[in-house]
Amino acid sequence: MVVAGSGAAALGLLGGARSLHRARHAEIPLYSETVAFTAPALRELVPVGRTDILVPRTRVVDAGPWRNRLVEDEEEWLAGCAAWTRRGVDDDGLLHSALLDLRALTAGLPVAVAGWSSRWRYAWPRDAAFVASALARVGRAEDAAGQLAFLASVQGDDGGFEARYDVATKKAPDGRVAQLDGSGWVLWAADELARFAPEDAGEALGPLRTMLIRCTRRLLTSRESGTGLPHPSSDYWELVERELTLGTAAAVLAGLRSADRVLRVVGEMAMADRAGRAAEALAGSLRTHFSPDGYPRLLGGSAPDAAVTFLVAPIGDPRPDLDVLVALDRAQLAMARPAGGVAPGASWKEDGISWTPETALFAAAWAATGYPGKAQELLGWLGAHRTAAGSFPEKVLHDGRPAAVAPLAWTAALVVIARHELDRR
Repeated sequence: MVVAGSGAAALGLLGGARSLHRARHAEIPLYSETVAFTAPALRELVPVGRTDILVPRTRVVDAGPWRNRLVEDEEEWLAGCAAWTRRGVDDDGLLHSALLDLRALTAGLPVAVAGWSSRWRYAWPRDAAFVASALARVGRAEDAAGQLAFLASVQGDDGGFEARYDVATKKAPDGRVAQLDGSGWVLWAADELARFAPEDAGEALGPLRTMLIRCTRRLLTSRESGTGLPHPSSDYWELVERELTLGTAAAVLAGLRSADRVLRVVGEMAMADRAGRAAEALAGSLRTHFSPDGYPRLLGGSAPDAAVTFLVAPIGDPRPDLDVLVALDRAQLAMARPAGGVAPGASWKEDGISWTPETALFAAAWAATGYPGKAQELLGWLGAHRTAAGSFPEKVLHDGRPAAVAPLAWTAALVVIARHELDRR
């Protein structure tokens, strides 16, 4: 009986160890190598292991009557990007991959979709905002303005946005709660367009004036009288939140700062002044309530979060306080995963998975705040973990294998932004 009991106990411990290993080393398949064009404005997912069906270094299927035309269209699109994209900054092909991913998820569509796999074939306001920034930075102002024009067409009368939209119906595809941060991201993207395409800003942003005003009003009224902070809202984690997250607070701050600048482009000087004063006050409230705990994910919490990157350029302050930079460094270390990337936050589940958009957020932040070595290291990691077709996946497993949806628009846009920040410096 003793021997049998010991054996059962040993088997129980072994089973528990295996379960723990599975929990810490989750297995998720790669859904596709990339998405490729088969005809103008028509594309399909490239199955895993089938890069042989592609024209090398393109997002074009190497078959059919449209093959040559599609390759020429892609080359023409790349040639039409800003000169800096061809200025020797892309020896590793990283920028080329990011640009092809962006084009594959935007060309011929009303707005960028997050990915081409079915559950990602929707438009997230956050993702579209980052795509707009990337497009503006590579000299494609008209395409950037198109992202914002779609968002104007789906904005609620209260200035808010749903978590995501069906591109065809312009309605939310499910019951996910609306997110306050969407209004902040839209204002930030409009400001990015004004900064990097100033000659086109007036014409591009004029028709979007109503959307910009609505976004600003929503952010101005989101702050609670006691703390001066926004009310709790779902953020990029897309969970129902009872406590304020840094992801929401920092996005609102970025939006108000952007409104102070971009509203002047459309002639709304008084509201721009209001937004500027509100941004200054909110920045002070964030320092008071988040800084003592190292800028954690939750107000009053302790676990770091990738949203700390929202506090510094290219999203937030280009000259952040030292405590913010320390928090940025600490967060990256706390969120590190076995393969070399980061999780969305230190409190994220222990599954061993690195997330490429959060890793790219840190790359862009370090690039924009004057730490090119840190940025290049992360960009190198992202480049080393592309799919065989060269696309950026959403996730990387504990052993370095790309996983889940590929390509992902948010990651591709952030790689472009990070590379542009390095080129600017």
